Amino acid sequence: METGYVVGLGEVLFDCLPEGRKPGGAPANFAYHAAQFGLNGIAVSAIGRDALGAEIKQILSGVPSLQSHLEEVDYPTGTVQVTLDSEGIPQYEICTGVAYDNIPWTEKLEEIARNTRAVCWGSLAQRNAVSRDTIVRFLDTMPQEGTLRVFDINLRQQWYTREVIKDSLQRCNILKLNDEELPVLVEMLDIDGDDAARAIMTQYNIDTVILTMGTRGSCVYHNDGVSIMPTPKVEVVDTVGAGDSFTGALVACMLRGDSISRAHTVAVKVSAYVCTQSGAMPEIPAFLIKQH
Repeated sequence: METGYVVGLGEVLFDCLPEGRKPGGAPANFAYHAAQFGLNGIAVSAIGRDALGAEIKQILSGVPSLQSHLEEVDYPTGTVQVTLDSEGIPQYEICTGVAYDNIPWTEKLEEIARNTRAVCWGSLAQRNAVSRDTIVRFLDTMPQEGTLRVFDINLRQQWYTREVIKDSLQRCNILKLNDEELPVLVEMLDIDGDDAARAIMTQYNIDTVILTMGTRGSCVYHNDGVSIMPTPKVEVVDTVGAGDSFTGALVACMLRGDSISRAHTVAVKVSAYVCTQSGAMPEIPAFLIKQH
């Protein structure tokens, strides 16, 4: 196991899918997939003092290689009602006033932050001041040199503000977004130019922008150019967690020293596999993880 944490920081929750509930939350999904690559993955969030909290803690404690730091708070454990369209694309109904909105800053969290080599966070868990303050404090406490700070924007319904987005863009060195989120960001930030992803990189001094476009492929913009790859055609069960697996695999490969193009190749294959499985946290076949 590699030293130094690879942290998913933010929401942990139950995705209530048509076939039943499964643990999820974009940051937790990210940490899970990074951990499958032999990294020290840890999901950091909060759960309620309730039956769902106990259940999600038990489930995650049994997930091979993934660690979790889940503070118990006096709010219900987060849930999301997930419905799937005919192509397996999810729609989310997100509950408010839940545990992951109220992640407290603790001495243990400070210790994790000081020993973090990569972190991934989004906008949803920053909708409430308590978790937002904790996330910002974590980002400011972790080492700044030689670490990967991944803002996976994950715009959900109305649960984001311009202030939160700009602040996170200023703190990240990797931005992950999809083709539906890019035009929202362009309008919100008054981005000029045809190459919006490159313009965002320049404006916010970001090293890498990951743009996923569903069946139309994906792009990874970096300082030396751009890697563009098609999306493999697979039998889709659902796409829940596919983007998170893409980010987790890409970051894991970058941390092990792979080139951007190699990391991108692995990420595309991993996310395609996740689309063939139900839920956000399937086990990834060893041959995908060992590719170099």
